[in-house]
Amino acid sequence: MANMLEEYDHLLNIDPISQYLIEPIKAETLFTASNRKKESLNGEWNFSIDVYNTFYRKKFFNEVTKDSSGKEIPVDFDFNKWEKVKVPSNWNTEKERYFFYEGTAIYTRMFLYEANTENERVIIKIGASNYDSQIWLNKKLIGRHIGGYTPYSIDITNNLEKENRLTIVVNNQRKIEQIPSLNYDWKNYGGIFRDIEVFRVPVNYISDTFFYLSNVNNLDIINAEITLSGESISNQDISIIIKELDIYIKQKTDKQGKAIFSFPCNVQRWDFNNPKLYSIKISSNDDECYEEIGFRIIECKGKEIFLNGQKLFLKGVCVHEEEISKGKALNDDDRLKIIILAKEMGCNIIRLAHYPHSEHMAKLADELGVLLWEEIPVYWALMFENKETLFSAQNQMKELILRDRNRASVIIWGVGNENPDTEPRLNFMKKLINICKDLDSSRLVTAACLINIDSLKIEDRLSNYLDLISINEYYGWYYRDYSTLSTILERSKLDKPLLISETGADSKINYHGFDEELYTEEHQSKMYKKQIDISRNYIQGFFPWILIDFRSEIRMNNFQDFYNIKGLVDKDFKTKKLSYYLLKDEYKNL
Repeated sequence: MANMLEEYDHLLNIDPISQYLIEPIKAETLFTASNRKKESLNGEWNFSIDVYNTFYRKKFFNEVTKDSSGKEIPVDFDFNKWEKVKVPSNWNTEKERYFFYEGTAIYTRMFLYEANTENERVIIKIGASNYDSQIWLNKKLIGRHIGGYTPYSIDITNNLEKENRLTIVVNNQRKIEQIPSLNYDWKNYGGIFRDIEVFRVPVNYISDTFFYLSNVNNLDIINAEITLSGESISNQDISIIIKELDIYIKQKTDKQGKAIFSFPCNVQRWDFNNPKLYSIKISSNDDECYEEIGFRIIECKGKEIFLNGQKLFLKGVCVHEEEISKGKALNDDDRLKIIILAKEMGCNIIRLAHYPHSEHMAKLADELGVLLWEEIPVYWALMFENKETLFSAQNQMKELILRDRNRASVIIWGVGNENPDTEPRLNFMKKLINICKDLDSSRLVTAACLINIDSLKIEDRLSNYLDLISINEYYGWYYRDYSTLSTILERSKLDKPLLISETGADSKINYHGFDEELYTEEHQSKMYKKQIDISRNYIQGFFPWILIDFRSEIRMNNFQDFYNIKGLVDKDFKTKKLSYYLLKDEYKNL
């Protein structure tokens, strides 16, 4: 009977997947010191969607194609002859027939390996794959990652052969316990949409670096935390060299493999007009890596924000990571277009909504001198009392911070967007704020809060724990009465800087009419004019929603056609609406 049940397991097993849902990869294992020689696994991969999770039911990963006598048997897969898709990409934009697909898909390819040095370690790093990803190497499940927009890495050394099959099974099905959950205002693109890179490192290697600037008694101090991983990590020499500053400094690692540095230095501070980056070499006895670091100080004093001691008004805009022909698999040309559009409008900061965008965006922002607000998708309603949900949020927060805390452009960590003020949510968010402060005390923390529409006040309890208070409000659009915004701003007695983190109105490109006619460019432009006039004396930052129109399948009227059309620019990245020019003029005076 047991043999018969095993023979028909793929037919009779109602839950073939749970045994493969291993413990997810934790952020603490993320390999971030990756500015070094690497090999790319980008390119064409064999691909198939897997609607019924047959990969698990029939154990495709074992690649059994012959019986015990050596005769070929019929199988329902053919890894090497499946269709090809690009990696990185989203399957929704690769093939029209997959545009609305949500579920499991299989990516697979072969690669060769030959060691360059004795005892080298090999680490694979995947920039992002949405959402639940399982990584198989040579018929073995070696890792699982939860989260759609943050990187993860795995040491694959012990599983390598001369010829290797790498298979990544990705599932983007929306589930209630996930981050984000079932309902959100952007397209749920699936697949592996950021780089896959392979790094060869010595047995003891530099795995993480963190640099930041502080000021003590008017003296600039460079602080650094360098982490060594491997077999022998304590009492090891770590050196930092900044040739331009004539810095040559050495420190020993502690028992955890960390070397802590703090030294005075006369640096040129990074800002908009002078986005100065220093080339830094970090070395251990066996390893070395490099960083390009800008040094600046961002802080709040009372109700105001200061960059390098200068008062700062955040002239912002929000943007999604999307280009309609590529989904979320943008390249640097696309990212450059976004930054140029924002800077030409007069922005000094971009809110990367509502999830971590590519790390390349932050590197470009460092080079070009524009500030960033980065966040994780703790968005709308979530299962705030669910342990799995909390773990996912905490892990995504850690992965984002560890990835980008060396980027001078990033000044704000966002821990949530439009969540209800309940006790479970407050406890949930306080834990995320603590992570931000523990991993990186050099940046500000905020969340986009909801207004109490009964009392017409900003009184979200979470604001007591944030550095900046942010509100999303759409007076002039969802609420047609502008005067209510004045009441809210007048009634809210705050002791911290206030940002309008979202406001906007839909407008159909080239659709014109009277300035009170919905969906016209004129109405959108009027709404922004009224918003700025009402709020300018109360706020320290303004973030229009949104720079570019984007796909959203909850937007279903005849003007929207499955797009959120609150953009200041059409989805073509080129055609600017009237509101773009209005805001460009207004930002000159803010």
